[in-house]
Amino acid sequence: MLRINNIKIVKDLQENDLIEYVCNKFKIHPSDIISWNISKKSIDARKKDDVHYVFSIDIKVKNSKKYKKFQYVENYEFPKISVNRRSIFNPIIIGAGPAGLFAALILVQNGIKPIIIEQGKSVEERQKDVNNFIENGILNTHSNVQFGEGGAGTFSDGKLTTGINNPLCKKVIEEFYKFGAPQEILYVSKPHIGTDNLIKIIHNMREYIISKGGQFLFNEKVIDFTIKNEAIKSVIYQNTLNNSISEIETDTIILAIGHSARDTFEKLYEKGFKMEKKNFSVGVRIEHNQKMINNSQYGTITKLNLPPAEYKLACHLPNGRSCYTFCMCPGGSVIASSSQAKSIVTNGMSNFLRNGTNSNSALLVNVVPEDFKDNSPLSGIYFQKDLEEKAFKLGGNNYYAPIQRVEDYFKNIPSNHIGSIIPTYTPGVTLSNLNTILPDFVNDTLKYGIISFDKKIKGFADPDAILTGVETRSSSPVRIIRNENLNSNIKGVYPCGEGAGYAGGIMSAAVDGIKCAIEILERK
Repeated sequence: MLRINNIKIVKDLQENDLIEYVCNKFKIHPSDIISWNISKKSIDARKKDDVHYVFSIDIKVKNSKKYKKFQYVENYEFPKISVNRRSIFNPIIIGAGPAGLFAALILVQNGIKPIIIEQGKSVEERQKDVNNFIENGILNTHSNVQFGEGGAGTFSDGKLTTGINNPLCKKVIEEFYKFGAPQEILYVSKPHIGTDNLIKIIHNMREYIISKGGQFLFNEKVIDFTIKNEAIKSVIYQNTLNNSISEIETDTIILAIGHSARDTFEKLYEKGFKMEKKNFSVGVRIEHNQKMINNSQYGTITKLNLPPAEYKLACHLPNGRSCYTFCMCPGGSVIASSSQAKSIVTNGMSNFLRNGTNSNSALLVNVVPEDFKDNSPLSGIYFQKDLEEKAFKLGGNNYYAPIQRVEDYFKNIPSNHIGSIIPTYTPGVTLSNLNTILPDFVNDTLKYGIISFDKKIKGFADPDAILTGVETRSSSPVRIIRNENLNSNIKGVYPCGEGAGYAGGIMSAAVDGIKCAIEILERK
């Protein structure tokens, strides 16, 4: 394949028009083309009077000698796995989020049949519980935005961007596409899937895994482990519907429990798993009018039919604190994401088209282990829990979220009205003063950040912008220690993904699941 990079396109083109333009510009004869595809598409909006697309195109040609001036690339191939596993036991995967699902996928593609244990429901049934909570305020503590097939990322924007540079990311993208994601995720610079697509994709992944011999045990919560001579022997789980208890013997567990499995963290600590506190972040969701974000990022001159604009912002204070945006959802909504009774947790969600009126983003402040006097590795969990319970009380003890206009937040007074930006959180909101529940270092850093970000996106500090509290689950506050072979101090247990402290989002969690599966397959 020859690759042509940095192709500037100043108008919206259909695929046939695009390849015709490329052939004309770079003097490629159409009859020489065997096949072609877009390898990358991005938007360059640095100059608001010259907003344009930038493409990279891969073309397979009959006579490559005619086109020596172009760069040639090899097609990506997933590395060959040497399957050495000979155990008579099924590997157990605890958790059906991206880490668990991609671990299961790699295992069944190589002839090993895992058992996936998930305390939540299948994604279709889980969606009903999520809708019941966001519409009626009725929380199912085992099936919600945090727990259930697909993991927390299912009810988000479905971003596939990541800070890691790992060739396995290509495998993740290709598998998502194979199971029903839009084709554009293969080449756009900032791919996303959207909640509406993720629900269908996860269903298709499950059906494939089952067709290859994998098993799913939904509504089953892991409550204990049998450990002998510092090696795993069995996992014990309880049905969340009838409380029946079962046990499966195994020598291999992938611990893909997610960042909200607090009961499981406590059980692991009790059983002697080595764990440590890690950095995490807390803050709020901030909502703006999406049209304002579009105008700020793209300007008002372009005639291109551009997607809703995104942003990613960060600033660093002299005292070592940082404020940054996370999981920005263009045209999305703020979603009720609690998993424990009498607590408020927020997150952001978008469908694939991102066609809502508002944008929202997490606005976060870093929290470090030194912030806690308690030496317990679980102290960050208790910090999160305290904030979530305070938000529940401030909101009215009814799963209404406390909200505040930005102007009132800076004045440290409760809001008494909603302005031009209408909050999207349901089942309801309560006008409040978020200063009263957030720690001083969080309030000070958030205010510094809002002012700083307004210099980059004019209107970020809009007096009517809405802050919704609290955002506490952006990452796990705990890391379960593992060695160079990805094994914990308990032989046969592989801490994996975001909950174990080794990922931060759908893509990196899926990659970590693949890495753990390969380690299990190749282990003799």
